[in-house]
Amino acid sequence: MELTIKEALQQAIAAHKEGRLKEAEGLYRAILQSQPKHPDANHNLGVLKVSVNKSDAALILFKTAIETNPKIEQFWLSYIDALIKEKQFDDAKQVLEQAKKQGVAGGKLNALKAQLIVNNQTENVDSIKPSQEQLDSLLEHYQNGRFDDAEKLAVSVTQEFPQHQFAWKVLGAVLKQTGRVNESLDASQKSVQLAPQDPEAHSNFGVILKELGKLDEAEASYTQAIALNPDYVQAHNNLGIMLQVLGRLDEAEASYKQAIALRPDFAEAQSNLGVTLTELGRLDEAEASLRQAITLKADYPEPHNNLGNIHKKLGRLDEAEASYKQAIALKSDFAEAHNNLGNALKELGGSDEAEASYKQAIALKSDYDEAHYNLGILLFERKQYNLASEHFDLCDSYQSKMYAIKCSYFKNEKTSFYKNFDSLVNKGEINAVIGSLAFCSEFKYGIKKSNPFCNEPLKYVVKTDLNKRYDFENIFIETARDVLADNSMSYKAQGHLTNGVQTAGNIFEQGKVPKTEIESIIRKEIEKYRFQFKDSKEGFLRNWPTSYEIKGWLVCMQRGGKLDPHMHDTGWITGSIYINVPPKTKIDSGNLVLCLSDREHALGFKKSQESIIDIVTGSLCLFPSSLHHYTIPFEEKENRIVLAFDVIPKI
Repeated sequence: MELTIKEALQQAIAAHKEGRLKEAEGLYRAILQSQPKHPDANHNLGVLKVSVNKSDAALILFKTAIETNPKIEQFWLSYIDALIKEKQFDDAKQVLEQAKKQGVAGGKLNALKAQLIVNNQTENVDSIKPSQEQLDSLLEHYQNGRFDDAEKLAVSVTQEFPQHQFAWKVLGAVLKQTGRVNESLDASQKSVQLAPQDPEAHSNFGVILKELGKLDEAEASYTQAIALNPDYVQAHNNLGIMLQVLGRLDEAEASYKQAIALRPDFAEAQSNLGVTLTELGRLDEAEASLRQAITLKADYPEPHNNLGNIHKKLGRLDEAEASYKQAIALKSDFAEAHNNLGNALKELGGSDEAEASYKQAIALKSDYDEAHYNLGILLFERKQYNLASEHFDLCDSYQSKMYAIKCSYFKNEKTSFYKNFDSLVNKGEINAVIGSLAFCSEFKYGIKKSNPFCNEPLKYVVKTDLNKRYDFENIFIETARDVLADNSMSYKAQGHLTNGVQTAGNIFEQGKVPKTEIESIIRKEIEKYRFQFKDSKEGFLRNWPTSYEIKGWLVCMQRGGKLDPHMHDTGWITGSIYINVPPKTKIDSGNLVLCLSDREHALGFKKSQESIIDIVTGSLCLFPSSLHHYTIPFEEKENRIVLAFDVIPKI
């Protein structure tokens, strides 16, 4: 079936934007054979010719577009720019005046006028230009990935013809492609200076500025590229990427959606939108975007990896594993996907497989901090402290430093432990791990330290009866029953748990727990907790996080079930809501125990260093996350069900 003119134009534009220039040119020319004066086909083919440094061939195309439809501003701007490139300065001046009378924006014409003056001044100095054969050869080398040849020819051309923009543009692109981002900066900047009306040059310059961390300048470059060509899809996408890095997620979303509106089949923008929506917590929309990206481009690995991240957040660990493996199948050297696969495998209980995945990520990217950290955690949990230390020492995050100190503690390296502990405290670090280590080290080494997190955490344990405040049966018990009866629910491996299961992911992000009801109750109780201790001088209350999230999970224990002593490293305060507690046949059966240190290292453990909380169905217990806690085994036949959660600061 033959294409209509409209369909052919859409396909040509898509091919043009994706860099399939021969295909685009063929489609534009097919349209012009049928309609020789088609304005968009003439203009777009002219833009294509200018991009490959054939401005002379573009002139007649731009002129025809203007004669057919003089009301389109971009037609005038493209024509004037091409005349300047061809050093037809008198004609450029005349057309510029005509454009002004036609109502073209003065600011854009002023920029072209300035370019005209600069180029007119340099005409006598640089009156000759590279041969078309040189330029064609340069473009061919670059497009076919022969970067060494492209670089040599680009350098040669820029030396012989320093005022010719195209060679500078290619040189900047080659240097970036070969990993020399710093070197590419000057070449790309020169490209922009020589052709300030070239939107692609501005966008390319923005990419380099972003990689160098010059985010404000990168934003200005992308914005300028879009101002010169509002339909420049890649510039909208690039701007979205940069805004996402800056944390301006709503603006990033708008940029991606603009790119998609201009090109609905733009898989990269769909994938990037999915990541942004994930960060905004709109997981259903994010999943839809990522699946659309995969539909558009099935061999594109990034959306598979990003979809895996959503599955993992939702606790769908088997699906997460499958998505990460698909990403790796499409891109075997995808270090991030190997690392993410390790995380999923670890939660599924595949410790050895997880270790292999982390090691593969590190083999592909030796300075990959996150993979070193994750492998360090895995080794730490196996009590392989020497090996774990090696990986934590390679990371810069404070979490890694926390675990490096823990390794020193468990290896009994007293001098190293206190040196690093004091260093972090002096830097003003306040978190639950530091609070816990202050007590652990006192019991182990006999040296008392001031605790920046909480000096007396057992005084800040609060138990509340939710039965008296809410409809506990309908809000909590029925919800928990539904979740645990759901066959699609995933469960994670939990080394501290005996005779029980723990749901995977954050239950408040999975759509299985009424977030607006249960989470709002939890937040309300947390604010009551803060108000109760509003006059306290303890660090965790004085330095309460300005923004936090609630991460929750269900734990269901069977007869004989228990939790071993542990603490929640990432938490600020920790809570547990007791959905079902079997009637006790023994006085402390199934009760919660809070203590200042892990019992293994609390020499001469005293009752004053622990507190047994008598819990029943409907109890809520809140306490600082620096406290270790465990449960006393129970022998009753009913299951013991708890909704546990952490308040986690948003960084």
